[in-house]
Amino acid sequence: DDHIERERASQHLSGGCCALVAIYLMGKFYVANAGDSRAIIIRNGEIIPMSREFTPETERQRLQFLAFLRPELLGKEFTHLEFPRRIHPKELGKKMLYRDQNMNGWAYKKIEEDDLKFPLIYGEGKKARVMATIGVTRGLGDHDLKVFSSNIHIKPFLSCFPEVRVYDLTQYEHCPDDVLVLGTDGLWDVTNDKEVASVVMQVLTSYEPNDPCRYTMVAQELVVRSRGVLKERGWRLANDKLGSGDDISVFVIPLGGPGSYT
Repeated sequence: DDHIERERASQHLSGGCCALVAIYLMGKFYVANAGDSRAIIIRNGEIIPMSREFTPETERQRLQFLAFLRPELLGKEFTHLEFPRRIHPKELGKKMLYRDQNMNGWAYKKIEEDDLKFPLIYGEGKKARVMATIGVTRGLGDHDLKVFSSNIHIKPFLSCFPEVRVYDLTQYEHCPDDVLVLGTDGLWDVTNDKEVASVVMQVLTSYEPNDPCRYTMVAQELVVRSRGVLKERGWRLANDKLGSGDDISVFVIPLGGPGSYT
């Protein structure tokens, strides 16, 4: 992240990206995630999560705590408190549900002038944004990102530090159908873990265990199904729901070799 910051002037590059990394070292997989990509292991039909997404919702308390400690980062335009909806000036003095950096649940407070400011985190699910700007809270870059039509930098709220999970391959017997799947959010926006596992098993069973292209074909099928088919009303999935509008990158990594079948 520091290297990107140093080079952004010389390379004239802006923007940022998420990062999902898998490293095999001495019999163990280390999976590091910063962003909203996802990794899962499928072993004997069982789904084992190897990451979790970092979004304004999942990191709400971290973001609120930073804003509480350094209110100057909010530029006098935002509040670190969260409310179920935007507050109207006519509601000053009334009570409304809220939560701060220390709360998992909700409580009531009397609405004050500062509460009329735009919330640090606004929206739900994929529509949640930090300062109405970005929906991912960890990753690399974005050093120049600012709130629209303002001089408020968002980078202080974005972390480049990943969460790392470890999977010990020596603890289990793995067959050629056991895989590690890495995918960007373009895949997971429209496809859940169970659907991915179903595609993995469906495609793998149509190839011989010693055919190395079987894993590439799984990745290709996952991308194609998530993108959908172009129709008059846009890209559509098999169930006629909207296909993924984001980039889709998928890796399918075998955990067991052809000779691992018993």
